[in-house]
Amino acid sequence: MIKYILSESAKDDLIRIHQYGTKKFGEKQADKYFNEFYDYFESITKKPFAFESVDHIRKGYRKCVCGVDTIFFRISNDTVQIIAIIGKQDIDKLKNSW
Repeated sequence: MIKYILSESAKDDLIRIHQYGTKKFGEKQADKYFNEFYDYFESITKKPFAFESVDHIRKGYRKCVCGVDTIFFRISNDTVQIIAIIGKQDIDKLKNSW
């Protein structure tokens, strides 16, 4: 069975997203959105190759959209590595940051 791991960057992204959501929408809504990411991580592990390749951003990477954010990941053996979770406004910054 495929499992997933979060990079330190992805962990930081989750914290940032939750903090922003708490300020903007309140803790209850921020918690709900935060927990949705974990549902998406599980979905990715079930069919990782079903998600769009983003070789034009970084070779070997794929993406999954969750709400207004995008989960970027790569597949390595029996593990999905969640690399980053980025808002659509920041996607252009990715090409040079990984």
